[in-house]
Amino acid sequence: MLEERPGLDGGGSRRRASSSAGLSVRGLGEGQENFRSGNQVPIMDWQPDEQGLQQVLQLLKDSQSPNTATQRIVQDKLKQLNQFPDFNNYLIFVLTRLKSEDEPTRSLSGLILKNNVKAHYQSFPQPVAEFIKQECLNNIGDASSLIRATIGILITTIASKGELQMWPELLPQLCNLLNSEDYNTCEGAFGALQKICEDSSELLDSDALNRPLNVMIPKFLQFFKHCSPKIRSHAIACVNQFIMDRAQALMDNIDTFIEHLFALAVDDDPEVRKNVCRALVMLLEVRIDRLIPHMHSIIQYMLQRTQDSDENVALEACEFWLTLAEQPICKEVLSSHLVQLIPILVNGMKYSEIDIILLKGDVEEDEAIPDSEQDIKPRFHKSRTVTLQHEEERLQDDEDGEDEDDDDDTLSDWNLRKCSAAALDVLANVFRDELLPHLLLLLKGLLFHPEWVIKESGILVLGAIAEGCMQGMVPYLPELIPHLIQCLSDKKALVRSIACWTLSRYAHWVVSQPPDMYLKPLMTELLKRILDSNKRVQEAACSAFATLEEEACTELVPYLSFILDTLVFAFGKYQHKNLLILYDAIGTLADSVGHHLNQPEYIQKLMPPLIQKWNELKDEDKDLFPLLECLSSVATALQSGFLPYCEPVYQRCVTLVQKTLAQAMMYSQHPDQYEAPDKDFMIVALDLLSGLAEGLGCHVEQLVARSNIMTLLFQCMQDTMPEVRQSSFALLGDLTKACFMHVKPCIAEFMPILGTNLNPEFISVCNNATWAIGEICMQMGAEMQPYVQMVLNNLVEIINRPNTPKTLLENTAITIGRLGYVCPQEVAPMLQQFIRPWCTSLRNIRDNEEKDSAFRGICMMIGVNPGGVVQDFIFFCDAVASWVSPKDDLRDMFYKILHGFKDQVGEDNWQQFSEQFPPLLKERLAAFYGV
Repeated sequence: MLEERPGLDGGGSRRRASSSAGLSVRGLGEGQENFRSGNQVPIMDWQPDEQGLQQVLQLLKDSQSPNTATQRIVQDKLKQLNQFPDFNNYLIFVLTRLKSEDEPTRSLSGLILKNNVKAHYQSFPQPVAEFIKQECLNNIGDASSLIRATIGILITTIASKGELQMWPELLPQLCNLLNSEDYNTCEGAFGALQKICEDSSELLDSDALNRPLNVMIPKFLQFFKHCSPKIRSHAIACVNQFIMDRAQALMDNIDTFIEHLFALAVDDDPEVRKNVCRALVMLLEVRIDRLIPHMHSIIQYMLQRTQDSDENVALEACEFWLTLAEQPICKEVLSSHLVQLIPILVNGMKYSEIDIILLKGDVEEDEAIPDSEQDIKPRFHKSRTVTLQHEEERLQDDEDGEDEDDDDDTLSDWNLRKCSAAALDVLANVFRDELLPHLLLLLKGLLFHPEWVIKESGILVLGAIAEGCMQGMVPYLPELIPHLIQCLSDKKALVRSIACWTLSRYAHWVVSQPPDMYLKPLMTELLKRILDSNKRVQEAACSAFATLEEEACTELVPYLSFILDTLVFAFGKYQHKNLLILYDAIGTLADSVGHHLNQPEYIQKLMPPLIQKWNELKDEDKDLFPLLECLSSVATALQSGFLPYCEPVYQRCVTLVQKTLAQAMMYSQHPDQYEAPDKDFMIVALDLLSGLAEGLGCHVEQLVARSNIMTLLFQCMQDTMPEVRQSSFALLGDLTKACFMHVKPCIAEFMPILGTNLNPEFISVCNNATWAIGEICMQMGAEMQPYVQMVLNNLVEIINRPNTPKTLLENTAITIGRLGYVCPQEVAPMLQQFIRPWCTSLRNIRDNEEKDSAFRGICMMIGVNPGGVVQDFIFFCDAVASWVSPKDDLRDMFYKILHGFKDQVGEDNWQQFSEQFPPLLKERLAAFYGV
């Protein structure tokens, strides 16, 4: 594809045309008569006015100037010229006919025209549109490949403006031009077809156009054998566009397609080989049935291609292993090839020479060099979701292991090293410890290798297999972990940074051992690396330390003073990008050690630098996001310890919400005059307010009393953006717990909004709304009665839905239980409709307050409507048995229901009934409740 020049792609379209634009539109003859608005001349003979043409050429020259002032003038000028319909004729004329001009200028003319087509093709007069279309088709075989490509872009842009239907001759003509003896014509037509296939694949396979693919696919397949590699490559690329959507015309020719691909397997041209690999990877996903008979030879082929001398080919081939790992047949077809595949993947995990240059791998100390702004990826705040604690101690975060090697993300985002590492990671998860015999000897050679590049790749390998091969690696870890800790002080920065990452992948094991053995030395070394003189190492160490914090939790308490000294020292040392990661490490520390952080000496160390940053940042600065997230965790952990800092923090959050709402209002009323606000500011502020309410509890009451937060919350709860609603319901629940007197007057307005948000299409919004309703029940008591019907049916529907996520099921069950606890008469009649899913979703929750209130509710509803539980009584027994230590009065409620049921059915029937119980359930019920 063509790289487009900045400054042309609509770059200045937001600027108002200023009257002092320097260039006047006069000089195109007298006034503007050269740019005709009428169509006095039959358009096919259209000829430009010489003076007008010179002016357009001058404009094209100026637009290549790097000077911003000139660029601005060019933009204004373009705006003025766009008032004249036949300005576009000039542009196409320069592109297709003005062979005397240099190619970049001609191409630029085409790209400006493409932008015009994109922006206002609908308002082109018919003759202008026809002239442009005719010129494109007549000149698609231009001698210059740049011009051919530009015309191709222009054709597909016109086609995607709904013109495929309005330009019936386009596809037949392009297909016809493929037969041309002239190479340029054939290549130009193919280039255009490839772009159309990329942009309009669905439309091409629809009845709207009479299914042109039935002709096009067989036509493309003929060109797989063409003598020109460029043409072969285009042909495969065109067909490849239709694999993922399983276009019927391709499915009808699938065997021919695969046969042709095999014939091209050893093509000399890297672009052709790349497209062959890409096709096979996609076929593996959608038509594996067709590949299975040839799987052995395809795997052999991909093993070769993964070592291709052209890295782009190797990268496409390497994707094959990632895709294969997701297929059920992976183990069966790949087992016998692991002995070849593993060394190839491991070899692909070394940094290439170009990687090292791009990563400044020879620069060891760069901590004093400020970050350039484009180094800093935009961060997206993850809104608050309310979850419950489970029996399994800590659920693995879904995002763990998602990004394979966080360590070299400044490189082009995806490369052979990352793909090889990701493939090894997924294969380790498929084959588990069966992978190790192929790896262990290799690993030993790598990890202790004198050359740093090879040693570094060994450390990456060790990290990549951590998740899948953990069991098999355990015997080696007592030797490997100390070696990795030693690598943390290697003289090469890239070795130190990868060692941080790999150690974080084994943090779970480290924490499971006696702390003095590995945790303490690892922590000591990682803290030194947080203060490394290399920015990449600082970043890797901070991220690794955050993972260690999550695993170690309160194990870190004895070392808190030492940890805080390091993190606070880093504040004064870090450049922009790593500061953002440091906030995360501090927030995670607060989440991990909780109230243990609430000691005067720790608060004294930690809060001044955080508050200093807080004061430095303006309300419009996106760096507020991570800082607000961090403060939210700190406030929750410090609880009353945060009181001295809470007022300014609270006020600023309210201001951020207010400003964003005001801006959104102005934007909705005058979208042409105001920019849409970045609602992340509001979301993060709402989440910090939640953290304050949770941490300060009743102390937040005075702050709420002195602000208009409830009015703002009413608006946020109705925002169009789901994440805003999600965070506002979390805050509503936290305020309900902390200071209900301020929430209560709003309940009549809030409840209908909560009811309409019980929509599982938006899982997290629905989850938080459900949780907030449950908290409101506990405060309202019997006064909840008028609102039960607003929410009950939706809750019952959600709990019975298949595939509802676990967190949402649990919160829904708790809230139904709480509704029943405060309004048993209203909820009990529906008992039979929810009792079974209710019991199964709460059996894995730890004993806690929420579970307690929900089970009291169920017991009260059974009292009102005992018939509602009869059919599913075994599920109720199982749920009761999930309690480890219920409070005495709750245990009595369980006891009465169990014995009441037993007495009701009689001893014999009870015996028969309890025969169905699993042995463990039988035992627990007998031991705790004597039934």
